Amino acid sequence: MNRFLMLVCVVFAFYSCKAKKPVVVKKPKTRTVKVVTNKKNVNTQNKEHKTDNGGKSTKNYASSTEQYIDLHKEIAQQEMGLYGIPASITLAQGILESGSGRGRLSLQANNHFGIKCHGWTGAKIYHDDDKKQECFRKYKDAKYSFRDHSLFLSERKRYSALFKLRKEDYKGWAKGLRAAGYATDKKYPQKLISLIERYKLYELDKGRSINTDVKYDSPIKSKRITHTVSKGDTLYAISRRYNITVKELQNINGLRSTTLDIGQVLIVKP
Repeated sequence: MNRFLMLVCVVFAFYSCKAKKPVVVKKPKTRTVKVVTNKKNVNTQNKEHKTDNGGKSTKNYASSTEQYIDLHKEIAQQEMGLYGIPASITLAQGILESGSGRGRLSLQANNHFGIKCHGWTGAKIYHDDDKKQECFRKYKDAKYSFRDHSLFLSERKRYSALFKLRKEDYKGWAKGLRAAGYATDKKYPQKLISLIERYKLYELDKGRSINTDVKYDSPIKSKRITHTVSKGDTLYAISRRYNITVKELQNINGLRSTTLDIGQVLIVKP
């Protein structure tokens, strides 16, 4: 019995000592990461080399007027080649009438010259002018507004004297427009001339700065025939009606596709 008790005590003492042995837990090794910061300020929008999402560099403009000129000078020169209206005059009027493209009519209706409806069958917009909520023409694209401006001047007899002036005579054109009743503002000619000289728009009258296929010395013929596009019209149908090819229609009107808009005015005989 005594021997049995001694054995139990030895076993108990052995396990008691083992339980008291401290457990060592190894801590995970930690890494010290050195963060290097660039103290210099980085400008993420470099004003001299902005890029769009496609990675192509975009132009910077000192003002909205310069941007307007860059966007529309080519169409102004094309209209000059077809109708004989100085590109400088067209652009200066567009800048003045549309507030460099920021006015409501230009933003919401692509109407850059404030041309009112006057029998217009296309889309319309209503805007306060001389009277409240007057009817103005609404265009799908700004280029149609420039074409309507050309037709407005070239098809009205009161402006016929202007086409006897040289295209380079922007001062004569500016004064003649007011004299013919285009504007009631006495300073209208000076405003146009100031814009033309400030931005050197007269260079466009010489065919400079734009590479186009337009011949700027094309004579203006008096018996021009136009066609206003109505619902259901196609280039093919119009070409058959006026005995002209679709290709000729496209070339005369500067069209790159066969898409037409209701109210769009086409030249069918230059």
